[in-house]
Amino acid sequence: MKIVSKLYNFLVFGFLYAPILVMIVYSFNSVKSRTHFGGFSLRWYAELFQDSIILRSLYLSLVVAFLSALIATIIGTLAAVGIDSMGAVRKRAFLMVNNIPLVNPDIVTGISIMILFVFIITKINGIEMGFGTLLISHITFNIPYVILSVLPKLRGMAGNIFDAALDLGCPPVKAFVKVVIPEIIQGIITGFIMAFTLSLDDFVISYFNSGSSAQTLPVTIYSMTKRPYSPKINALSTILFVSVMLLLLVVNLRQSPDKKKVNR
Repeated sequence: MKIVSKLYNFLVFGFLYAPILVMIVYSFNSVKSRTHFGGFSLRWYAELFQDSIILRSLYLSLVVAFLSALIATIIGTLAAVGIDSMGAVRKRAFLMVNNIPLVNPDIVTGISIMILFVFIITKINGIEMGFGTLLISHITFNIPYVILSVLPKLRGMAGNIFDAALDLGCPPVKAFVKVVIPEIIQGIITGFIMAFTLSLDDFVISYFNSGSSAQTLPVTIYSMTKRPYSPKINALSTILFVSVMLLLLVVNLRQSPDKKKVNR
């Protein structure tokens, strides 16, 4: 049974990662072919970093991902603290509302946010779809993930340490910063990294809410697929895949000390 289980796992992960492996290999292809490997070359990486459109889209994606993750982490952390302090019935109701955007198809969320922005634009002159609408839409869909990352840390925290800090004369804000934040910092960091990764990777919501003046990297890659095939897409996708893998590695390395403490 162990051999069958290992073979099954190998086939599943092979099915998932074989296309990515092929993409990585062909990103180093010296010729413009999807079927023939002409030799190792960094040609497409060099052309990638000379493409001003891709670099501009990458810069915009990084800025939006960082700002949206930062703001969503602040809002989501405060919301998680508020939800954790509620009674059982209200907590269950708020968690159900928080989970709706997670199970909703991205296209539903993207179109609904776009309709809201269009309604606001028709009512207020001088506002148009662009960086602002893109940033707000990314913050909106990132907040639920941050809440779900922070809540388990709040549940695992001793419930009376905040009250103990208040009894010892510490002001509420200082007690929150000095006592509560260090206890849940791992969840906050995990939520930030998750929000950053999801924002950097998002296509559907960005496509509907970016307008013509602010195109993120996924939207630019989509527009590139409408033109003749370019191996620069392979090189760009490889860089994104490696970046996400490094972020996941950082998250796992940060979580391992917490697991050791729990085991002790």
